Amino acid sequence: MSMDADLDAAPRPSAADPRPAAGPKLDRTKYRYKMKDLCEATGLERQAIHFYIQQELLPPGKKTGRNMAWYSDEHLERLHLIKKLQHERFLPLKAIKALLDGKEESFSPEQSQFLTRLKARLRGSVVSSGDRKMLDATKLIERAGVEMRDLEEAIELGLVAAQEKDGRVEIPEDDAWMLELFGQMRRLGFTRELGFTVQDVAFYEEAMSKLFREEMRLLSRRLAHLPPEQVAQMIERALPVIHTFLTRYHSSRVEDFFESVDDD
Repeated sequence: MSMDADLDAAPRPSAADPRPAAGPKLDRTKYRYKMKDLCEATGLERQAIHFYIQQELLPPGKKTGRNMAWYSDEHLERLHLIKKLQHERFLPLKAIKALLDGKEESFSPEQSQFLTRLKARLRGSVVSSGDRKMLDATKLIERAGVEMRDLEEAIELGLVAAQEKDGRVEIPEDDAWMLELFGQMRRLGFTRELGFTVQDVAFYEEAMSKLFREEMRLLSRRLAHLPPEQVAQMIERALPVIHTFLTRYHSSRVEDFFESVDDD
């Protein structure tokens, strides 16, 4: 008898049976895929898919047993999108999660169409024009003055993207700035011996991702009725002002904090 038959024909527990009663019957017309099916359809390893679930990029499947879960077409589509963003556009997992969260939280179909049109107007200025130059990771960490452990942690945390090609690791040029700035912090004395690791950057990323999602919600609500060309010009002109605000506001908060510290 197959495992599927066992699941569908499982006997109900008797009153004396200590096992809990089975929940609602699984809709097998919707949840059609096992983990091995997802792996075969996407070319992803089982461990990678479990990692996406752990990182909340992919919702968990519907469990029908301790080691058995079923997945839907939505899971398959999400995996194809994650793979495309990670392996074709080389976005780090943190950026992918922010994008997916933003889509789920705020955008109606009309707003999504507006953002697609806006993206076309911003391409080349704010939005990347396409191909991303890849850098040899070994040369990059040497130039940045960081350790291989720093790079590995950044990749594991999803802060930078990476791909393996011809036996070597490559990093998108667009992500190099993070390692270069981290190298500067190392040279300023924020060393691993004092406990500073790439993990310490994660809370900045979380704060900025939350800020960015709020910005996108605001834009989609307030500006979607305007021509994309007009909005594109507004964004291009406003970004330097916003960046200056963030820098100066952070400096102001540092100053205010130390002003509040009592002198001995």
